[in-house]
Amino acid sequence: MGVYREKASTRFGLVTSRRVGNAVMRNRLRRRLREMIRLSQGRIVPGLWIVLVVRAAAARASGDSLRSEYVALGKRADIFIQS
Repeated sequence: MGVYREKASTRFGLVTSRRVGNAVMRNRLRRRLREMIRLSQGRIVPGLWIVLVVRAAAARASGDSLRSEYVALGKRADIFIQS
């Protein structure tokens, strides 16, 4: 990645439309995604603004498949710190 802004925190936004499901389903998905983000917080490049748009298929996905998709998309977008 390019230049890193020191001491800047990474910000996340979650977008879940009504197409994903009812309010209970949307909130459950948001909680699951927030937990995945929280667990990976130390490995993400600081200073980024990341927006996750939740699709309707995520409502039917298992936790493991959501996590693997999150990691695959993160690697593709190059948001993880190289170790």
